[in-house]
Amino acid sequence: MKAAVFQGLGQKLCIEVVPDPEPGAGEVVVKVGRCGICGSDLHMTEDAMFGVPLGAVLGHEFAGEIAAVGKGVTGLKVGDRVSVPPVKGCGACPSCLAGEPAWCAQMALIGGGYGQYALALERQIVRLPSSASLADGALVEPLAVALHGAAKAGITPGDKVVILGAGPIGLATAFWAKRLGAGQVVITDLNRFQEERAMVMGATAFVSGDEDHVVQADRVLGGKADIVFECVGVPGMIAQAVEHIRIKGTVLVQGLCTRPDSFIPFKALSKEARIQFAAFFKTQEYEASLDVLSSGAAEPRALVTDTITLDALPDTFEALRRRTHQCKVLVAP
Repeated sequence: MKAAVFQGLGQKLCIEVVPDPEPGAGEVVVKVGRCGICGSDLHMTEDAMFGVPLGAVLGHEFAGEIAAVGKGVTGLKVGDRVSVPPVKGCGACPSCLAGEPAWCAQMALIGGGYGQYALALERQIVRLPSSASLADGALVEPLAVALHGAAKAGITPGDKVVILGAGPIGLATAFWAKRLGAGQVVITDLNRFQEERAMVMGATAFVSGDEDHVVQADRVLGGKADIVFECVGVPGMIAQAVEHIRIKGTVLVQGLCTRPDSFIPFKALSKEARIQFAAFFKTQEYEASLDVLSSGAAEPRALVTDTITLDALPDTFEALRRRTHQCKVLVAP
């Protein structure tokens, strides 16, 4: 099969012919139909912290059709359309049984979506209903990540929400915030590339430009925010989030930052702020996100700005390191 293969930190992905995956016991082979390019993949190819091995095939937001099944697989058959949550655990520990394999002692993340075929465990698989497309199946994972953050933040009806960053997770968070009853949802970003898309996703206002974003957001909201979502992942954003919130407000951190960061603790202490981090998602949140897509919700589909071939992936991947009008790009291997 063809796949986009990791060549080393700072190196461009390369299209190569690699061996077709063979399913072991309890495994299936998925013919990849669509795979989203995720910002975390960009991080993983430029930061040694992630330990990505040479020759790895990344891509964890994917959906497709079952192409082969291994020994002991009884609940799936060739041709079934599926979405693949990329977090796998042992399947038997308390975390796995609670729908949180991310916290299993044997947790592992799978990729493979940047290839024509990928391996997964049968117990990972979520079937796609007839009302959901393969593109929908590739959107479930980022939508579930955003839902997990929204749930952790404890949004209540009428809340004033600020979202730092208009990337896919920030925009998906706006969708959930509005759906969960937030009264005002303000997105801030350095650029206006995603302003129109933000309003489609559920934002009630978009803040950008040279004027201080805290000042602008305060003016729009008529005061401080109840909840601020940090969806950027660069140093300084937690400090900015603290400036946005009211007394006893909540900062929910989802931005993937691998560099040292700092803020003045007294500024958070003086507001008795709650600072909460969120990662991954629960199985139930993955299924809820798929339910929303299969029920016909149009907003999440607005995240997709382009669908490209596998051959175009290396160049597109590099281009996404710079902010442009692109939001969620899907690969059709």
